[in-house]
Amino acid sequence: MILAANTDTIICASFPIECTALNMQLVEIQAYVAKCIATLRERGMRRTRALELVIEEMAAAGKPVTIQELAAKPALEQQCDQATVYRLVIKLLEQGIVRKLGLHERSAYFALLIPGEHHDYLVCTECGTIKSIDMSCPVKKLEKDIMKSSGFSKVYHELEFYGVCPKCA
Repeated sequence: MILAANTDTIICASFPIECTALNMQLVEIQAYVAKCIATLRERGMRRTRALELVIEEMAAAGKPVTIQELAAKPALEQQCDQATVYRLVIKLLEQGIVRKLGLHERSAYFALLIPGEHHDYLVCTECGTIKSIDMSCPVKKLEKDIMKSSGFSKVYHELEFYGVCPKCA
């Protein structure tokens, strides 16, 4: 949920952290994880090493990941089991820190919602592959028009397109 935006910074209402980088570097990931943990602690969640690692690994991936992919990361494999990773990701989903993607009958993918970054996705209906759309979002103007005409504030969207990828075509 975006509260304010300019060309340098976007502030998320559900997760009030500023981030101006489009691709996070290690130092930015560490700072982001620390801010995530602080916000989650304010919301009553316990700080655990497994929680930190889940957020770190999702930020480092830079793309949607499945629970299985996340749990297979060496740092997480040594720290906790797949069930714990699942529970932590679901808690992050409930807190509005991650987004769930994919077809209902296939493995779900989860993407970290990083303020300042916006991604719309293509989902293959055959194999379930998810690809970020690398172009400017055409819905931004529509969001502004909707806010203006409806009186709603903090309008945002999550957009997924479905089709058949080149490998499956």
